Amino acid sequence: MFDDLIRNTASSSEQDFRLAILNSMLRTPHREVAPFIPLFRYVHERDPLFFGRVAAWYYDHGTVNDLKQLFIAFMATSKFSDEYRNSGIALMQRLAPYQVERVLGMVKGHREKGAFVPGISESVPRSLRTAIEEYLRAREADRDSFDNVVLHARRQLKSLYASLRIKPGEYAQKVLFDNDPPAGSRLHVLKQIAKEQDPAAQAKLIVENRIPFRVAISGLKQMTPSVLASLILAMTPQEVINNMASLKKRGAMDNADLRKVIEAKLEEAKTDKRVSALKTREAVKAAGLDEEMARKVESVGDKQIKSKAMIKRPTALHIDKSGSMDVAIDVGKQIAAVIAPICEKELYVYAFDQMSYSITAKGTELSSWEKAFAGINAGGGTSCGIALEQMRRKKERVEQIIMVTDEEENQAPHLVPTLKAYSAEMGVMPDVIIVKVGRASQRLEQLLSAEGLVCDTFTFSGDYYSLPGLLPLIAGGTRLDLLMEIMNYPLPERKVKQLAAAT
Repeated sequence: MFDDLIRNTASSSEQDFRLAILNSMLRTPHREVAPFIPLFRYVHERDPLFFGRVAAWYYDHGTVNDLKQLFIAFMATSKFSDEYRNSGIALMQRLAPYQVERVLGMVKGHREKGAFVPGISESVPRSLRTAIEEYLRAREADRDSFDNVVLHARRQLKSLYASLRIKPGEYAQKVLFDNDPPAGSRLHVLKQIAKEQDPAAQAKLIVENRIPFRVAISGLKQMTPSVLASLILAMTPQEVINNMASLKKRGAMDNADLRKVIEAKLEEAKTDKRVSALKTREAVKAAGLDEEMARKVESVGDKQIKSKAMIKRPTALHIDKSGSMDVAIDVGKQIAAVIAPICEKELYVYAFDQMSYSITAKGTELSSWEKAFAGINAGGGTSCGIALEQMRRKKERVEQIIMVTDEEENQAPHLVPTLKAYSAEMGVMPDVIIVKVGRASQRLEQLLSAEGLVCDTFTFSGDYYSLPGLLPLIAGGTRLDLLMEIMNYPLPERKVKQLAAAT
């Protein structure tokens, strides 16, 4: 997938090399890391200093968990230095158990889309095995915390012990492998809930023991409003968002009291750092929520995005609606919904074929942009400069243009001459970020580069979870500014704990 990139950067300057690699890393799709392993290996071997800084920066600022896990897998098995291995382990210590299991799978080998993906290391380094044992012992030391982990990720936790041949402690052995949780433990309570016939007693046990929603519903024979309220109260804000479809199916949206409980959780979600902005939009689509509830869920995503970045430059979003560009229209709506809440300056949105169409939404939520795009359908020829020409005539000044297109144009005005005319009249040369959709060519980026104009690209491969990866490109300064920020980013330090023996 990245063979051409690797060949083209092999003889480039260090700055160009890093910019090209950074550009590619920001495109990573959700749940598909196999195509990126050769690229990560190449960068790690050629420029481990850069790789380590990117790993640390992306963990704090990135949006795709699969990419964070791949960075950690490479760092934790690095042959470059002890410091890098310890930094990777320090990042791993922050992960949930199911994510640690994925990291281990990337090291040893894992299945992806039905095919086996070889591991990135010939074997699991002793330092990584020891770090995972420390990770497990730390959770064993707090039984309530351990119960919580088992309730959410029993299979993954068992896999960590078994695949690395780590002897579980006495409590972990009873809970995970003997299926004999001690009386008083949350896992023992789960068995009580399944046997209990009184819904009120079930609800009490669920609330008092904070039993997760997906676990509790599997053992419940009757779902009364009181039980459902108890489950919602025990859920984290992210769990409420993830389970919107299930809650709707069980009537929670039609019950005024339950609806208030859900709305309270959504208010908490606005400031909860564990909440994913894009998952809010996916939840709305999957659950088929009514307009009022959809707006409340989407406002959580808006708030979360605002906490991560602000766009400080006036910006234009140009969306190709020419023949066969239905995907561009859909992606354009999503991008508008992502960036509109965080634009401190003007945002001008246009759709174009051989004509341009100014689009204004009455709100920042996805539902508002869905309404604003009503009547915008794919068809016609392609003039990639027509929207910019209209902006020039209307004196709409921007410093960057996001263009969603397959890069083909067959009608005048063309992009490059229009961009030059716009620059001469408006006194600014906007940066161009091309979001490549469909069977995108390299036509526009080649024409822009030939004229020495700034052009970044972001490839959309069908995964809407990857769209927040655009934010580093359009928020703040230039790509070079971002690169300098990354190169100055501190490596995390590992907290070494005394390894407790299994009992």
